[in-house]
Amino acid sequence: MSATHVEILIVGGGTGGVAAALGATALGHSAILTEETDWIGGQLTAQAVPPDENRWIEQFGCTVRYRQFRHLVRQYYRDHYPLTPAARRNPHLNPGGGSVSRLCHEPRVAVAALEQMLSYQIARGHLQLRLWRKPIAAATDGDRVTGVTLQNLETGDTETVTADFVLDATELGDLLALANVEYVSGAESQRDTGEPHAVSGEPQPDNVQALTWCFAMGCDPDGDHVGDPPPHYEQWRDYVPALTPAWPGPMLSWTYTQPITCEPIERVLLPEDCPDEPNRALWLYRRLICRDHYPPGAMPHEATLVNWPQNDYVEGNIIDADQESVDRHLEASRQLSLSLFYWMQTEAPRPDGRTGYPGLYLRPDLTGTADGLAKYPYIRESRRIRALFTVTENHIGRQARGEDRAEPFADSIGLGSYRIDLHPSTGKDNYIDVSSLPFQIPLGSLIPVRVENLLPACKNIGTTHISNGCYRLHPVEWNIGEAAGLLAAFCLERDHAPRQVHEQKELTEDFQQLLRAQGIELEWPAIHPV
Repeated sequence: MSATHVEILIVGGGTGGVAAALGATALGHSAILTEETDWIGGQLTAQAVPPDENRWIEQFGCTVRYRQFRHLVRQYYRDHYPLTPAARRNPHLNPGGGSVSRLCHEPRVAVAALEQMLSYQIARGHLQLRLWRKPIAAATDGDRVTGVTLQNLETGDTETVTADFVLDATELGDLLALANVEYVSGAESQRDTGEPHAVSGEPQPDNVQALTWCFAMGCDPDGDHVGDPPPHYEQWRDYVPALTPAWPGPMLSWTYTQPITCEPIERVLLPEDCPDEPNRALWLYRRLICRDHYPPGAMPHEATLVNWPQNDYVEGNIIDADQESVDRHLEASRQLSLSLFYWMQTEAPRPDGRTGYPGLYLRPDLTGTADGLAKYPYIRESRRIRALFTVTENHIGRQARGEDRAEPFADSIGLGSYRIDLHPSTGKDNYIDVSSLPFQIPLGSLIPVRVENLLPACKNIGTTHISNGCYRLHPVEWNIGEAAGLLAAFCLERDHAPRQVHEQKELTEDFQQLLRAQGIELEWPAIHPV
């Protein structure tokens, strides 16, 4: 076993982890960034999900570095793809033309953009990137984390990295468990949080949002790409999730629960299936490749990312489960997605009376895998630190507050805005999708109640099961990670603990001044619409 020391160790190379690395090295400090797969970027890449963003994202409401990432994605297409003149000139180019995101892109393009952003710090020797590394143990001394042991998933070798600061940017908050950091998982009780949409009775630590094993697929209208059915196809074809309120029928169907009303809603697959109402087509939801952006013949087939209600997996929680259970649930989620794909190829009803779309085919070239499924499941909910301050629905929910402004936080370290969007959960709750208000990220939500030198840098801050529903989105996770990296660097320079920065008003203001100088917005414009 080898050993290394670094000033700032960032475990997890997802959206928040990459942003943390940029923040941590911005002031000249050394950092190591580890990642469990061979792609940095997390939600944006290995999980294959284009970003869910606030409606003002082109003008304000994100960090300068996140805006740079968005620019680099668009520029990649302008530099390397034969776009039409209109697409090339469009300053707000949406490469896939997806309806749910203003920046629907191929996962590997996002990898290229993020690698560009990290390349300078790697070249100057301030940042080391270690891929295929999984944390397997953590050492502590009192209230400090002294080191993390990482396993190389390719060779089996292990390495222990000691650090002055450790940032947990893993998708599930793995370091919180390994280092015995106080944390919460699952659904808190309404009795404890006072949130209108929290569960009644006792807390439910196993009740987390569904994970989804996304996949990319293309459509060849004249082809027949049907192969053998997945091993558990009949099981998933007939599967009806036992949710409350009730799901309207089999999961593999064009009819599902409308997230806000929980009433049945029916969709179709392709825009040509509903020419008078193209927005009913699931194909457009996260379309990755749009033929309209290319001259005739330059892009023969479109492609889309399947992250739909039909492949949300609610049959088990993988947080704090034994490895056998984790493996079983992850494989089941893969089988659900593969079964959805085969059902669409063979049995899905079509408006013209036929069944199946045999021209559908998986796109492993887009996901960087052998089968077209993403490298990693899409994780919506993590362990969350017990923080000095916990954001609840009552701070940011429109209904809960009964007004048009979220709770202001004097210790703001960034911004976010999105609906409180909870997918069906492993506790068999159906959607919880309620309006929220443009919110701030409080510094107190990044400070553990006890541990001095570990910071959350992902979806693992001091939120609840409910408020996580809007703090989990891509640009918010980026802001959290970037601020955590800058906080570690700030503390190293000032020789302070994060708790001191939170508790001392003068230090808080000094840190906020640094954040502003680094391009992080701390307040919403006074005139922004609600």
